[in-house]
Amino acid sequence: MSKPNFQAMSQKQLHAYVLAHRDDQEAFYAYVDKLHAEANWVEMPPLQSLEDLENYPEFLERVRNGSEPQDNAV
Repeated sequence: MSKPNFQAMSQKQLHAYVLAHRDDQEAFYAYVDKLHAEANWVEMPPLQSLEDLENYPEFLERVRNGSEPQDNAV
């Protein structure tokens, strides 16, 4: 049985494949590499309180709008 082309898969497809084939380390590493390459997350330090969220308007905007990048919703 031949392996799928992980580089040709979308992030969503690769996520589904990894969940269905949890013992496939090559697929897992390809998924992590894709996540890192697409880097669509908002980095922020740990919060000390809920009020700290106000210091991260970009993050709040994403949460309030429920918007995620098109293919990166997993």
